[in-house]
Amino acid sequence: MVSISSKKQDGLKSRPPVVVILGHVDHGKTTILDFVRKTHIAEREAGGITQHIGAYQITYQNKVITFIDTPGHEAFSAMRSRGAKVADIAILVVAAEEGVKPQTKEAISHIKKTGLPVIVAINKIDKPEAQPEKVKQQLAENGLLVESLGGEVPCVNVSAKTGQGIDDLLELINLIAEMEELKYNPSAPAQGVVIESYLDNRRGPTATLLVRDGVLRINEIIGTASAFGRVRTMEDFQSKPIQEAPAGTPVVVIGFNQVPQVGEKFSVFASLEEAMAKVERKSRKRKEEKEVLMIDEDKKVLNLILKADVLGSIEAIREALQSIPSEEVVLRFLKTEVGEINESDLKLAESAQAKIIGFRVRLNPALKELAQRKKIKILTFEVIYELIQKVRELMADLLEPEIVKVVLGQVKILATFYRQKQRQIVGGRVLKGRVQKHSLIDIYREEEKIGQARLIQLQRNKKDVEEVGQGQECGLMVESETIIEKGDILEFYREERKKKTI
Repeated sequence: MVSISSKKQDGLKSRPPVVVILGHVDHGKTTILDFVRKTHIAEREAGGITQHIGAYQITYQNKVITFIDTPGHEAFSAMRSRGAKVADIAILVVAAEEGVKPQTKEAISHIKKTGLPVIVAINKIDKPEAQPEKVKQQLAENGLLVESLGGEVPCVNVSAKTGQGIDDLLELINLIAEMEELKYNPSAPAQGVVIESYLDNRRGPTATLLVRDGVLRINEIIGTASAFGRVRTMEDFQSKPIQEAPAGTPVVVIGFNQVPQVGEKFSVFASLEEAMAKVERKSRKRKEEKEVLMIDEDKKVLNLILKADVLGSIEAIREALQSIPSEEVVLRFLKTEVGEINESDLKLAESAQAKIIGFRVRLNPALKELAQRKKIKILTFEVIYELIQKVRELMADLLEPEIVKVVLGQVKILATFYRQKQRQIVGGRVLKGRVQKHSLIDIYREEEKIGQARLIQLQRNKKDVEEVGQGQECGLMVESETIIEKGDILEFYREERKKKTI
């Protein structure tokens, strides 16, 4: 948060604090927000929390608080990180019976990097197995020392189920917001951050914006690094039309020329031409950066076309897929786009031999049939874990299988009988394991490998057999460039092709 103590205070007005909820999956972040929403927004007005990053406002003790709800799934770390960057206060939710988990540690890292004031909410305090003191000790071990242990971090025990401690939590938010002296300039052009965006089939490119300074008004021209437009309609989190949005307010805006990227900053411009020029400069820079990306010729390449419901999903999926460790396969995203899979995606997939991945998007039956005819692979998913696992499998399919040697048995040569060109007839006893017809052979002399051979014919008691077991004598016809001598050890094996995994 930028301090304004050195700025001229005249004309500045107080704004609502922006609060981000962080913590491990299933520790109750959204449940706490649900309870707050139901108790502090009139039921008839209550707006639903969005599927990805939700943003909404409540009023507590006549003061407005803006909440951002960030998903807890580990693949959404980028979204949680961005959530922390646009907020004024962080609430770290930790389950009282589970304590500090991997995403709790990650959240602590985000909080420290951004320097956000933080409140610890120990949730599920109503459970019999709750151990709040143990949780506090674990937090201390990870660099967060709560007030009751001599630190500066306020901590409150809460239950999203019963409502215990929720009012205490809201009071703490108001207290910290007052100490932070959050202000904005009502005369300044609006600026802020895109916290969600998607393509609405009926209304066009749609974005949830969080205004950080100034006042955003209807008909103003706004632009980000990737999109621009005129604010045609503006709605609050309850989907009510509004004419202006002061700082600290989340709003849904219609009017962009295309879907802006999540996490981009937005500004107000004097004209469409000025906003368009900024987008062109940024896109030209991205194109130049893209052109210098080189891929090692020795590596396999998996071309992907990624379509998803909202840009937040695309960002999270890309981050998750790009973190898959592989030195042999490169993932190349030919297209990442919000919206349903369409015919142009099929054409690109066909020409580039790419796979189409859809996340929470519908697939037109006629398009599915066309893809099957053209043998284009389209994979759709509702769960991100399943998507990541499938892409791992697709990457592994590009790799040459590993050849594994499976040792069958060993024979000690007792006699040699006949040799012509590269074929030789020898006799021996199976020392261990078994000998099978058509096996491959490594030849050892005094424990040193001297050559290789292939078993052509296997006999026992002068009769052709398929297999000879341990302790039995046998006759062998082998093919090898190496001359086998009495006393040599022949190791029999077969080769199996083992599929590599990533």
